[in-house]
Amino acid sequence: MSELKAQFSVLKQTTDPAVADAIVRLIENGEDHELNRVNVLEFSKVNGLDEEQAISGFLHASRLGLFDLTWNVLCPGCSGVLDAHDTLKSLRSEDYHCGLCACGYEPSVDEQVEVAFTVSPKVRRIAAHDPNTLPLWEYYKQVFWSSGIDLDGSSFAALTEEVALDALELPAGERAVLSLQLPPQFIIAFEPVTHSAHFIDVQGDPTKERQQLSLIYNKSHPPTGSITMRPGPLRLSLENQAGVRTLPTVFIAADGLHAMLGRRRPFLTAKRMLSNQTFRDVFRADNLNIDQRLKITSLTFLFTDLKGSTALYERVGDLVAFDLVRAHFRALLEIISSEKGAVVKTIGDAVMATFLKPEHAIAAGLRMRAAMDALNAERGTGDLVVKIGIHEGPCLAVMLNERQDYFGQTVNIAARVQGLATSQAIHVTGGVVDTPEVSALLRKQAIEPIQKQAALRGIADKVLVYEIP
Repeated sequence: MSELKAQFSVLKQTTDPAVADAIVRLIENGEDHELNRVNVLEFSKVNGLDEEQAISGFLHASRLGLFDLTWNVLCPGCSGVLDAHDTLKSLRSEDYHCGLCACGYEPSVDEQVEVAFTVSPKVRRIAAHDPNTLPLWEYYKQVFWSSGIDLDGSSFAALTEEVALDALELPAGERAVLSLQLPPQFIIAFEPVTHSAHFIDVQGDPTKERQQLSLIYNKSHPPTGSITMRPGPLRLSLENQAGVRTLPTVFIAADGLHAMLGRRRPFLTAKRMLSNQTFRDVFRADNLNIDQRLKITSLTFLFTDLKGSTALYERVGDLVAFDLVRAHFRALLEIISSEKGAVVKTIGDAVMATFLKPEHAIAAGLRMRAAMDALNAERGTGDLVVKIGIHEGPCLAVMLNERQDYFGQTVNIAARVQGLATSQAIHVTGGVVDTPEVSALLRKQAIEPIQKQAALRGIADKVLVYEIP
């Protein structure tokens, strides 16, 4: 107990006080299921907390050993957890297959990898630490489906009463028989532990003759396939050779199931985590393997550079210039973090940062320009002139020089766009300006972008660029 109190004390020193108090209350008083795969965005909403501060708080709590951080690969169709990893380094680049949806997916960190937090068994033991002991429907709720599925009381009742024809717990090595009455609908005999499914297309004239189907569950070759049957009685024989308890469930794949799976809520994605400053600072060594290449379909890059820094050192001397450059960096890094961005790296007097959305990058750029004006006004000079470039698009998350970095044409274009600036200006590509959120932000500040056609070094085609005056 004294060690736990010490961990709580450190958490309160490193985390926003309201967030730290909410996390401590959760650990001490939360129900077991509330401490398993915590959806941080939902947690922040329920407790009236800032999302970024809540994410930072759980990251610090994980670093202290209060929670275990997991990266869960999700099926984009049903939001089932196809695999769970304790580090992003374990994420495979090849397809993950969903038995329930009968589809394979190449994992994308945009929306297909969920970051969740489960209380450490050293801090508090909960039922989900031994998932094979969970009741059948709790297994679905706490293990199979992600924290992005909103399974409240009504949707859970629909699952057990309307969507499922039958379900049972089948211990290892045992057999069972289900007697079912097949409706004229599409049926899925699904097993979430081995993640296998057998599809029954029920059609044609009803029959009174008992139909037969046998399924054997094992880890090497779980049952998958499809069969056509007629409406009427079915004798479903089940055998468990998987070595662990299985949970065969017969679903009606109709509107009820689709409606339940459509009840989605936001969750913390791997893309957002990779663009979180606290994660980059605290888990610096636990990002990616050197050979990993994770696809990101959309990320916004912001590059800055300090104009005339060499001349500045000549003009005011090394010591004064160094202090000025440090002040400039402090201002930029604070703005990036507060606008939900993260610094990828600094190169000399330049900064490379990422943002989840273009409007966050634009807001950061405008604030950076104002911050430089304020620093110059303090000194009565115009020494600090920052050039800014912004571009959004697909990229690869990689490891370069022992640092999580990004690679691809989007990164190249963003850097080249920054190079167009010759004064304290912001240059952005057309796709960024065209987004409704950016357009609304510029209108609110009465800013009219100036359109340009630019030839960027190393880029074959001209790029539509706007200057933000």
